[in-house]
Amino acid sequence: MTIDEALEAGAPPIMAILRGVRPDEAVGIGRALVATGVRLIEVPFNSPEPAASIAALADAIGDEAAIGGGTILTPAMVDQLADAGGRFMVSPNTDPAVIALAAVRGLEPLPGFLTPTEAFAAIGAGARQLKVFPGSVLGSAYLSSLRDVLPREVRLWVVGGVGVANLAEFRARGADGIGVGGSLYKPGDAAATVGKKAAALVSAWQSA
Repeated sequence: MTIDEALEAGAPPIMAILRGVRPDEAVGIGRALVATGVRLIEVPFNSPEPAASIAALADAIGDEAAIGGGTILTPAMVDQLADAGGRFMVSPNTDPAVIALAAVRGLEPLPGFLTPTEAFAAIGAGARQLKVFPGSVLGSAYLSSLRDVLPREVRLWVVGGVGVANLAEFRARGADGIGVGGSLYKPGDAAATVGKKAAALVSAWQSA
């Protein structure tokens, strides 16, 4: 499943970032997320055995959720992600070579940026979804200014410091979606705990 397919199926635009997840617990947590309606799942590559977790998730719930990898910094990491069965690539920066290779390997690139210059560089490299990162540092007013100049067809995800308490503010200012890490999942959290937090996020998004 791709990001677009998940959203078209009615999933809220909430990306669960499972930084630190282990392969033996990834599927249980993934199923708990899907049960709440969260169908966008990112495993950052600075997690233990990230390719193994992505492969396990893709095999178990790849028809129900879009599975991707994050903190992708090099072409070699792009290849590892694609070989593991990931469908989208998230990075904290804007590297045209990494973005271009992701597209070649059939991955949806979702590079991170902070300035308009970085955003347009990513768009020029082929990205059609961008991660505003770190999202909370300059606030929702800054997001609104970015939205004024970036193409409407480019989807903006706000990541970093966004959660139940402030997602409505960012949505009102032009966020097309959010990515949530530490306030949703911390290493060692049980699947039921993650599911409870995810349900609260979904409820907050739907009410925003």
